[in-house]
Amino acid sequence: MRVIRAAQRSDADLVSEVAACIRSGGTVIFPTETVYGIGCDPDSEQAIRAVYEAKGRSTHKPLALHVADASQAEPFISELTECAKRAMRELWPGPVALIVRRQPGRYARAACDLPTISLRCPDHELCRKLLRGAGPLAATSANISGSAAFTGDSDNLAALPQASLAIFAGPTPLRVESTIVDCTGSAPVIIREGAISSAVITEKLGTPGRVQ
Repeated sequence: MRVIRAAQRSDADLVSEVAACIRSGGTVIFPTETVYGIGCDPDSEQAIRAVYEAKGRSTHKPLALHVADASQAEPFISELTECAKRAMRELWPGPVALIVRRQPGRYARAACDLPTISLRCPDHELCRKLLRGAGPLAATSANISGSAAFTGDSDNLAALPQASLAIFAGPTPLRVESTIVDCTGSAPVIIREGAISSAVITEKLGTPGRVQ
């Protein structure tokens, strides 16, 4: 695995490196505000398979599409509820993944053929620069399944899953995984509470519903 330390390179160089890796079908480990992620081209089945194999992740668990902004997410979305629109306005960029209806024919492999897609817009300047330059990434946390998420507190990268390229930028600001909110209905449903509390979700989006 090739490791690049962000402090030693310009942002433009990092973007160029990541974009080239993604275009060639590779996988990339990258920083976010929560934990490090491992991602790839969302339209490459081979690269998606490599992410699952590197992490040892169940192929029944979808990957989240990481985007620089809402415009990058639009081609993958079939429908946005008012709840989802409000979540994007109020919580993006930020440490929350929003589940919305997926555009048929897009992202099927990474979504495990579910009718929904999980969207993440990180509140991390370098990460969003990488996403703008390389395109959206199908990604998950950069750790071997069952082990703790990698937050960059140590520069010992031996515990990371194998990837074509790793961008190491030191500790992540929040050091806790993102909150996951289902926004396919009229009320938000919290699937996993993480960096954003249920109290904040209620304040921004209204009283959460229940998992069906």
